[in-house]
Amino acid sequence: MQSDACQLPYVLITPARNEAQFIETTIQSMTQQTVLPSKWVIVNDGSTDETGIIAARYAVKFDWIEVVDLPVRGERNFAAKVNAFKAGQERLAGVDYKIIGNLDADVSLDVDHFEFLMSKFQEDPNLGVAGTVFREPGYNSATDSFEGQNYVSGQCQIFRRECFEAIGGYTPSAAGGVDWIAVNSARMMGWRTQSFRERSFYHHRILGTANRGLIGKSYAYGKKDYLLGGHPLWEVSRCVFRIGKHPYLIGGVMLFVGYFSALLRGEKRVVSDDLMCFHRREQLMKLRAILLSVVKFKKVDCFGLLPVAHATRSARSAADKMGR
Repeated sequence: MQSDACQLPYVLITPARNEAQFIETTIQSMTQQTVLPSKWVIVNDGSTDETGIIAARYAVKFDWIEVVDLPVRGERNFAAKVNAFKAGQERLAGVDYKIIGNLDADVSLDVDHFEFLMSKFQEDPNLGVAGTVFREPGYNSATDSFEGQNYVSGQCQIFRRECFEAIGGYTPSAAGGVDWIAVNSARMMGWRTQSFRERSFYHHRILGTANRGLIGKSYAYGKKDYLLGGHPLWEVSRCVFRIGKHPYLIGGVMLFVGYFSALLRGEKRVVSDDLMCFHRREQLMKLRAILLSVVKFKKVDCFGLLPVAHATRSARSAADKMGR
């Protein structure tokens, strides 16, 4: 039953390529939402499995679901995902909506996931991009991510329509970072972006492993950090943070190798100079806040006034407030 709590009509687009293993779970999560979308366009992006067949079966049952079939193509990349998203947008002509979002085809959602997000957009007219933390096998973004609460993960990334149009939608990038570019562009333009922790979703496929293993994922993420303009000091800090996370040691090392090998090769970045400067400024502010917090509580701890665990939590809290 549609809830009366939400007055903001929303639409979703799901670019899906060879997602037969998970897409039915995602569709079932959507059909059970307390607040349904005005339209949900599932773009079967040249799948060679039964992704399109499964989606079409549900489109017959629910008139707010539409399936678009794109031709089979050879490669899987992030630029192609943006093209698929745009193909979905073309089917929104004539649909009245205030919120638009990307929903990946390999997630499970609580029944009130979108009711919760729409209420947040209602409460704050300056909220441009919203989402929640997520879990996946062996990972919880609420505790294991070096990103902060102002970053919204791309698997379920929801935009106010004015914000999405102001940033020009998703920017194609074969190297990845499509969702990152969108979130940071929105914040650079003055919109608030937030990943809320009161809700979460489950991501069935480990992030970044569609075409590679965990080690290759770490290397690719390091390279992507460079291509997106990340500051070297921030990257070193992130590598140190990742050393203590699975896969232990090697994950942080490969992140370091990925970033600095791209730096030494002088690879061309995929972001504008303005966005890179904005991003680096934020990173250095966050690092400063983290370091000041750690130093402060270490000094207190020297006198035995606070347990180390409490100091660590306080440092993490300060980092969260700054977006980490």
